[in-house]
Amino acid sequence: MGRWLLVLWLLGLAWAQKPQIIIGTGGVGGVYFYYGTAVAEILNQSGVVQAQAMQSGGSIENLTLLRDRTDPARGLYYCGTVLPDAALLAFQGEERFQGKPAPVRILFTMYPNYFHVVTTEDSGIRVLQDLKGKRVSTEVPGGIIEYEARVLMSAAIPGFDPKAHFAKWERVRVAESASLLAEGNLDAFFWSGGLPTGSLLELAGSLARKGKRLFLVPLPPESTPVQVLRRRFPGVVDTGVIPKSAYGTRYDTPTLTFWNVFVCPASLPEEVAYAMVKTVFENLPTLHAAVAPARDTTLENAVRSRGKVPYHGGAVRYFREKGVWR
Repeated sequence: MGRWLLVLWLLGLAWAQKPQIIIGTGGVGGVYFYYGTAVAEILNQSGVVQAQAMQSGGSIENLTLLRDRTDPARGLYYCGTVLPDAALLAFQGEERFQGKPAPVRILFTMYPNYFHVVTTEDSGIRVLQDLKGKRVSTEVPGGIIEYEARVLMSAAIPGFDPKAHFAKWERVRVAESASLLAEGNLDAFFWSGGLPTGSLLELAGSLARKGKRLFLVPLPPESTPVQVLRRRFPGVVDTGVIPKSAYGTRYDTPTLTFWNVFVCPASLPEEVAYAMVKTVFENLPTLHAAVAPARDTTLENAVRSRGKVPYHGGAVRYFREKGVWR
């Protein structure tokens, strides 16, 4: 009996000594939450680290936790799923990170986010300027989606102020925004997520049952708001199309795209970062099966974010071994 107790104690000690990885994700109903949860499960099953996914306010909160809560002395590291423009702001110490940059490093590029301005066909909203006088949600306070929404709206409406220009200004998560719109208590909301986003699929179905149809406000590449945001984040923000098949809309919708990145702090030991990346990419079929947008998480796409925010040395080592870091 004593020998078995010793074995159990040693096993418990080994587990306790594993690095603890907290993965900040996003709200339930968004892709980040499910993607981060799937990555945590893959990492836990491999045994390389002790991982836990947590619901959060998204990119900005995840980067703030990475900066403020990581504690290498305790083997505790906050990682997260984030938008590339948010990672750049954190790395350069701008906006919310003014005077206190985050020591952020990319482990791999995940999949593209598509910017959504969500409303209904019968709302009368066809361009960003039509949001004036409407009930609108810009996502959670202080988040990167709200920041992007403000940049776009300021380019569309000179002197834009959400308190003055919206009839009602909400700042809630995507799932709640979708519910409010379905119930007729919201006219439109901003969202950035992978295709398809679960909450929007549910919204499209709910509207269809009421004889209504989802409408996504187009953001054409040549439009001033799109050009302004692309100039704000050169090489980070791109353009793309949300196909009508994604949510059953009547038309394909031109919009902005952002390739999401999985990030960790620079203090994460190189061998741990290497093991984490290796584990994820050796289990891609599991990740792809768990989250539809993860189909774009591939070895080739994993290194596409080079040039702005640095990659972690452990990740670079793995990608060089696989021949994709050239």
